[in-house]
Amino acid sequence: MKIHVLTREQLLTGSPGEVFPLFADARNLERITPPFLRFRVLTPGAPAMRAGAELDYRLRLHGLPLRWRTRIEVWDPPCRFVDRQLAGPFRLWHHTHDFAPDGDATRMRDVVRYALPLGPAGAAAHAAFVRRDLARIFDFRRVAVEQLVERSGAAA
Repeated sequence: MKIHVLTREQLLTGSPGEVFPLFADARNLERITPPFLRFRVLTPGAPAMRAGAELDYRLRLHGLPLRWRTRIEVWDPPCRFVDRQLAGPFRLWHHTHDFAPDGDATRMRDVVRYALPLGPAGAAAHAAFVRRDLARIFDFRRVAVEQLVERSGAAA
C-alpha cells in the first residue's frame, strides 16, 4: 500500500486556547470545506468531540455521492486531535491537527497520511486527480480557517 502525505501549516491569530474551540464544533467542518464538495455532517445534533467520537458525513466528488465515517482517535485540547477514516473513499485516512503557540499566535499544522484503494487504478487516480483535489481542498480550507478565526474574534 502506497501511503501519501499531505502537510499544511498556517499561522492563526490567537492562542491555541482561543483557536482550538473552533475545531471542537464539528459543524465548522462544513464551513471550512469547499462548496463544490456539498459536504454535510450527518451526525445529528452537536456531536461531542472527544476521543472515540464517531462522525458521519456525506459529500459529492466528481459527481459521485460518497459517505464518510471518521473516529476521533486523539482529543487533547488545545494541542492536538487526530481523526481516522472508518469508512469512506480512502484505504487509509489519518489526519493529525496540531496547534502550537507561536508568540501571540497559533501555528496550526495538518498532516494527512492517506492511501487509495484499487492498487494500480488507485495510483492512476492519485496521479490524475486525487493529489490535485486534496491540494485544492486544503487551499480552500486555509483561507476559510483564517476567516473563521477572524469572525470568531478568537484573539479579541
